Amino acid sequence: MADGVKRASDKYRSFLHEEGGNIQWRHGGAPTYDAVNELFEQGRTQVWPEGSLEETVQNAVKSWEMELSHKIRIQDFRTINPQKFKLFVNGREGLSAEETLELGSYNALLKTSLPEQLKVYKSEEESFESSHDVFRSAFPRGFAWEVMAVYSGPPVVTYKFRHWGYFEGPFKGHSPTGELVQFYGLGIMKVDESLSAEEVEIYYDPAELLGGLLKGTDSNIKQCPFHK
Repeated sequence: MADGVKRASDKYRSFLHEEGGNIQWRHGGAPTYDAVNELFEQGRTQVWPEGSLEETVQNAVKSWEMELSHKIRIQDFRTINPQKFKLFVNGREGLSAEETLELGSYNALLKTSLPEQLKVYKSEEESFESSHDVFRSAFPRGFAWEVMAVYSGPPVVTYKFRHWGYFEGPFKGHSPTGELVQFYGLGIMKVDESLSAEEVEIYYDPAELLGGLLKGTDSNIKQCPFHK
């Protein structure tokens, strides 16, 4: 987080170190992305040419995720059109900018209509902060994101993405395995003339993510005394 030292702008995220203004950051100052940038650069499968559509889309989504995770007022966002913005995940009802900010990205993405007994992650029981704590714990080096392909450009941008991290910390009572956990998905982003997002649709299989996090030993299951 902020440490009183002026930092260079993050090369993958716009609006992280803006001059002037009165940005209210969730943790008191602009975040740093050194660890997850290293993970991204070591694990990415694509290196897009500077200025390409793919690089532009990749950086735009990273910038939006940064604002959603670390800014606490919608009026401080630069990546979206707050009046029109809607987030749709796997065909569910759209969330406004304020609703998305209140829930947080993990709760918005992992909300499900599965029966209670089948829910691995219960978004309705998690706050913004607790949800981020859960995944920060599971992925201490960060949760990297890349664009795999872009199928159409503005005003409706369609892209394939990959999200990955190493399960090196506990998740909901499950011990870490150290294994790579990843999932793929499709995004459709409607933007205005200034390339601010008005609608974002995300389609992916949550089981790809959660399945990898359930491989570790469950501390909530008592070990049989005959199998110590």
